[in-house]
Amino acid sequence: MTPSLLLTPKMRGVIDRIHRAHRPPYHSLPPTEARLAYEAAAEILDLPRAPLPRVEDLTLPADDGTPLRARLYASSHGRLPVLLYLHGGGFTIGGIETHDSLCRQFALRSGAAVVSLEYRLAPEHRFPTAVEDAWAGLRRLHEQAAALGLDGTRLAVGGDSAGGTLAAVCAILARDAGLPLALQLLITPGTTAYQDTGSHTLFANGFILEQAAIDWFFDQYIEHRHRNDWRFAPLNADDVEGVAPAWVCLAECDPLVDEGIAYADRLRMAGVAVTLDLYKGVTHDFIKMGRAIPEALQAQAAGAQLLQEVLFP
Repeated sequence: MTPSLLLTPKMRGVIDRIHRAHRPPYHSLPPTEARLAYEAAAEILDLPRAPLPRVEDLTLPADDGTPLRARLYASSHGRLPVLLYLHGGGFTIGGIETHDSLCRQFALRSGAAVVSLEYRLAPEHRFPTAVEDAWAGLRRLHEQAAALGLDGTRLAVGGDSAGGTLAAVCAILARDAGLPLALQLLITPGTTAYQDTGSHTLFANGFILEQAAIDWFFDQYIEHRHRNDWRFAPLNADDVEGVAPAWVCLAECDPLVDEGIAYADRLRMAGVAVTLDLYKGVTHDFIKMGRAIPEALQAQAAGAQLLQEVLFP
């Protein structure tokens, strides 16, 4: 079957609209310009930003003392459990503003608080800075939850794309440090050292995330000699036994789908509880397209429901 025939009609319509807009691809721009372009376009297909009674900007310090921007979202003022959310963008673009709508939806639908962290980006800050910032953010949130009026004993970590990679790594680091996590939300994560799976070939072009963009993102972020490091490729971790239960949310027409399935299988083989949701006929980044495709709303609801179940036992 021709790969494009796998797309749902609404997903195909989104791709057609993107092509008609004639925006330059992010990988054709300098990183600073790519960030501005992504921020301008990131929420066009997202749901409108849901009003919440608590939205606060704050900072969490990195291990070197650098203040990292963060934003807290909560649907009530109670002592809520909390999800640390790590945005996607190939470790090079993206931030709090590009994922504001999605974080609001998780907070609104789950009842948990969500803290979105703005880790430092490449190429100014190359691997492993994003990992170190994400891990520092999770530890700081655990330590400072009470000061924020939150419950640091009920904690989850999640993210999409590159943020999903960082979330998976944080779950392993949390296990090793004895930091209890209730759940890891891995939304279309990257998990392999090299883009050599069948889905990378099948969906290399024309499916939102293209091979040229992946190459560009990784060239900004990491030297080739470091790619086998498990903090870049969690499938290379020696052992994933005992990590937090996982929700693995994947898109069928995504170059990263095979490695997402492989990581879910790796977790299951290690005895980790895994909920795997594979959304047919949609592409990478689909969860941020709630205005356009129903699968985005379904995925947001599924992730939020699981958060609710594990954080409000």
